[in-house]
Amino acid sequence: MKTITISDEVYEKLERIKGKRSFSEIINYLITSNVSLRIERLLSLSSYLTGHENEMLEVIKKVKAEFRARTHETSPRHELSNST
Repeated sequence: MKTITISDEVYEKLERIKGKRSFSEIINYLITSNVSLRIERLLSLSSYLTGHENEMLEVIKKVKAEFRARTHETSPRHELSNST
């Protein structure tokens, strides 16, 4: 378990959007959503790259693999605390 320091403004934003989820769950959700959004953007660009679809799929596979590798490197649960 780790403790991080964030600004009051960021804490308040996280508090509003987290609902019943833990801070760790909401931060993880936001991180993975960002990766999914990047992949969707790459896929939308693929229509402009006619003839390069296989290359685009390889890039997407690499993005996913790198994300998984990074999340496994930091796999211990990280808790968030408010510093006041």
